Amino acid sequence: MGIEALEKEYAAKFPTSRQLYERAAKVFPSGVTHDVRYFRPFPIYIQRALAAKKWDVDGNELTDYVMGHGALMLGHSHPALVKAIQEQVAKGTHYGACQELEVRWGELVKELVPSAERVKFTSSGTEATMLAIRLARAYTGRSKVLVFANHFHGWHDYVFLGPSAPYDVPLSIGIPQETLRTVVVAPPNDIGAVRKLLEGNGDVACVILEPAGGRNGTVPTKPGFLADLRELTREKGVVLIFDEVITGFRYAPGGAQEFYGVTPDMTTMAKALTGALPGGAVAGRKELLAPMEFGDARHNRFNRVAHQGTFNANPLAAACGIASLEILASGEVQEHANCLGRDLRQGMNEVLEEQEVPGLVYGESSQFHILLGIECPRGKDTEACALTLPLETLGRGSGTLVQPLKLAMYLEGIDLMREGGMLSGVHSQDDVERTILTFNNALVRMRQEGILQ
Repeated sequence: MGIEALEKEYAAKFPTSRQLYERAAKVFPSGVTHDVRYFRPFPIYIQRALAAKKWDVDGNELTDYVMGHGALMLGHSHPALVKAIQEQVAKGTHYGACQELEVRWGELVKELVPSAERVKFTSSGTEATMLAIRLARAYTGRSKVLVFANHFHGWHDYVFLGPSAPYDVPLSIGIPQETLRTVVVAPPNDIGAVRKLLEGNGDVACVILEPAGGRNGTVPTKPGFLADLRELTREKGVVLIFDEVITGFRYAPGGAQEFYGVTPDMTTMAKALTGALPGGAVAGRKELLAPMEFGDARHNRFNRVAHQGTFNANPLAAACGIASLEILASGEVQEHANCLGRDLRQGMNEVLEEQEVPGLVYGESSQFHILLGIECPRGKDTEACALTLPLETLGRGSGTLVQPLKLAMYLEGIDLMREGGMLSGVHSQDDVERTILTFNNALVRMRQEGILQ
């Protein structure tokens, strides 16, 4: 009884993954190369993937809702992306020079993203938010950054205060207090609190947030907040940055800013931007990116925002990014994934009701979050319940139920991203229906093992 039974069955189903993890533990700290992949008793090791499926080293098939941490809007190994990469590999992977592909890629970003008057490519989403903050500071002459509790913007020092409770303690040790004093943390969805913080901190250069809500929408943004924030930041002369590393090209071809109808001053991107290869970008108003322009020698040394990056807009990422954005530009992929996301959330909420398990499944676009142990109304108001829950509840999520839920879903061939996930343009209605059934079976199993009361 209990989680031990699930772990024993998991170990029997994925024995080669266990062996690989034992090897990895002798190479990497805690055996993983990304914090999110740490999982007890051990993570699953994948051998290959195609469309919405992946197969582990023991040959088990999994329906994937991690989807490259949200990057794979077109699924695994999409033929157009494979073709683009194969053709480019034969031509070269790194020229150490300018190339036509980067120009076309940047033009596509400008065509799709409302805020993109100018574009600068980076090598990751973390680098994109770091550059955007530097640009905002250079443009305004101010120092401080306002972030929101539970919002995640990568792992550099200026955005590691606020992502997790307690929100006044950085997510990592090793960050100087001098750096932390330049960061202001605001409660989400509270425009009055933001106004007070801006008026009490006249040195704020920028406000950065995930427009759909903190941690991929785990703490959703309330209707009207983005428009109010846009108005307030404009009034105070503060640069508004949308971190669209997750929402960019997912919510709509133009990202969350198109979806919500609110245009920021700058946007950071990664994930779907590259078709799931490493890369990112900052896009924004021309004058905000102007500090990167070259001039005379004195300007270049003392009055310019410098930016390097060996792999910025490298030919492989550019080729794959172009192929991806040309498909995503029509909006058909997003519409398909968004519809499946709605059906999946609805079906999983019906399971919770039938099983009489407190909780809800909520989200927007093609994302879903499972929150167990919370009493919520049933029916059309179930998802809306998330907007009424306190930050502490949403930030905590399903707590100790996350691990047994993932284990139970793994055992039936479903790979969640923590207690939720993301759909893509290659997931099918059959995938959704099977996942709903698997969710039902997982709850039954958890109850049988005494994990769910």
